[in-house]
Amino acid sequence: MKKFLGASLLAGTMLFNTATADAAPAPKNDRETIYQVALLQSLTMGYFDGSITVKDLKTFGDTGIGTFEGLDGEMIVLDGVVYRANQQCKINVVKDNITVPFSNVTFFDKDFSVNLNNVDDKEALEKILDSYVDKHGRNSFYMVKITGKFNSIHVRSESGASKPYPTLVEALKTQNEVTAENIGGTIVGLYCPDFMSSLNSTGWHFHFICEGRQFGGHVLGVSVDHAEAQFDKTETFRMNLPKMNNFNDLNFNKDLSEEIRIAEKDSQR
Repeated sequence: MKKFLGASLLAGTMLFNTATADAAPAPKNDRETIYQVALLQSLTMGYFDGSITVKDLKTFGDTGIGTFEGLDGEMIVLDGVVYRANQQCKINVVKDNITVPFSNVTFFDKDFSVNLNNVDDKEALEKILDSYVDKHGRNSFYMVKITGKFNSIHVRSESGASKPYPTLVEALKTQNEVTAENIGGTIVGLYCPDFMSSLNSTGWHFHFICEGRQFGGHVLGVSVDHAEAQFDKTETFRMNLPKMNNFNDLNFNKDLSEEIRIAEKDSQR
């Protein structure tokens, strides 16, 4: 289980830094941190400017989720490789010089696991995962890898936007959605506790990549045949804020919860 580092806010250590183009890498012994680039709230307001390169992001974790500059597709980080699901939900490996406006990564170390069988839908999956979060501590962070066979999985991705950027909800009105059936692969998911409501979405956020690394995206719906869910419990959180002046022009004194719910949960079909 991950070690508790430094002073705490509830169950987690909160460390804030200013990002630069050449972000300082994580210490070699620091596998115990959820590292976040910017805020989901800034992404929601249309702040799609990248503030860290893919090369630098990989120094902070080998597993995670996110997106790319201009909201150009969905990010899946698995086994140290950064993948992009493009608008067609097709996968490619991302070059090191591409920049990132929002992401969460960690170095994955399994703390416990559970077998999943015949899970009907995404809500039922989250309910099962929540029961283990309740058991191990709701005020910690969890990265999860769910690997197995899925009866169906419904994902979305997007093609990116040009400046002046729209809001996230507006940008996602043209999202592409694809459903695959009887497919093997891995869901990478992040759980954020309730006290993170001003910095990210609380609860679960899932991205999927198939076994052959050809198909994936942000998960809108899923039915599990059989799979293993591996959990990495983490009590340390680090967030790098963009250094650019236009980031400081954003007004965070507003309730973005409904916009985040729409962006995270809603199908456009």
